Amino acid sequence: MNSQAARKPIMLTIALSKGRIFEETVPLLAAAGIHPEEDPESSRKLILGTNRPDVRLVIVRATDVPTYVQYGAADLGIAGYDVLLEHGGEGLYQPLDLDIARCKLMVAVREGFDYEAAVRQGARLRVATKYVESAREHFARKGVHVDLIKLYGSMELAPLVGLADAIVDLVSTGNTLRANNLVAVEPVLEVSSRLVVNQAALKLKRNEVQPVIDAFASAKAPA
Repeated sequence: MNSQAARKPIMLTIALSKGRIFEETVPLLAAAGIHPEEDPESSRKLILGTNRPDVRLVIVRATDVPTYVQYGAADLGIAGYDVLLEHGGEGLYQPLDLDIARCKLMVAVREGFDYEAAVRQGARLRVATKYVESAREHFARKGVHVDLIKLYGSMELAPLVGLADAIVDLVSTGNTLRANNLVAVEPVLEVSSRLVVNQAALKLKRNEVQPVIDAFASAKAPA
């Protein structure tokens, strides 16, 4: 038997999260000749096939994408810069800022709260966030003492019930803040999504990985 004919194609696994990142990644995948067989919003499957037998997509929580790539469960992934900062980026090659899923990490407070006065007086602030590392660095640069309270969702509730003086959270349109009588008072970080690659996969699967990187680089939104 011809050993070349018997050899199985090398499988490439790409980790993605549902929602805006997936939607804005579809054109980039298409540029690399990759078309998902199913929409993760309507499918319960966590592993999605594509038109290419050597490429599959795994659907994970946005915060888990770097971990799947770091440990080799996925060869590539797309994650927000905010998530990568919290993760630390260990074991990841980050070749491209894809300029997709853009938003801002912001400090927000309830309407009527005098944030400037609170900061100026040097009082300790209680800040609720799931972006603990980014928040800690931001307030340290300002010389503001904070008690950080880690939450995983419904961040807007924290100032309304007295759990925190402020929150640090992602803001896109600002509609959720306004609906809950909160106002953004200070930017922390500009966020977009980036391509991340497992360092071992870049070496061992370079012939498969590099064309995807190149296609994404050519097709990504202009800066």
